Amino acid sequence: MQMKESASAVMSRPRSLKSVAAPPLSRKRPETLTNREQEILELIWSGLKNREIGQQLAISVKTVEAHRANMMKKVRVSNTAQLLKAAIQDGLLKIR
Repeated sequence: MQMKESASAVMSRPRSLKSVAAPPLSRKRPETLTNREQEILELIWSGLKNREIGQQLAISVKTVEAHRANMMKKVRVSNTAQLLKAAIQDGLLKIR
């Protein structure tokens, strides 16, 4: 009995199981902002830069950027000005 098989012999075997990719999970993005996103939104409104927000909240700039990107996806906008405008119109940000 020969234990070693050539690579071509293994590759030429018919497959008994089809490899099927699992369907993607359909997760809905939450409609409301998290408490942290709300906090960051208010700091953006106050004029702070990502670096300053990160320092104030003791988080990295990358984390601030990720929160900002998530907020923009939720609100369906593509820049900070649109984010702030939509936040005011939707009542997510209250002008003091």
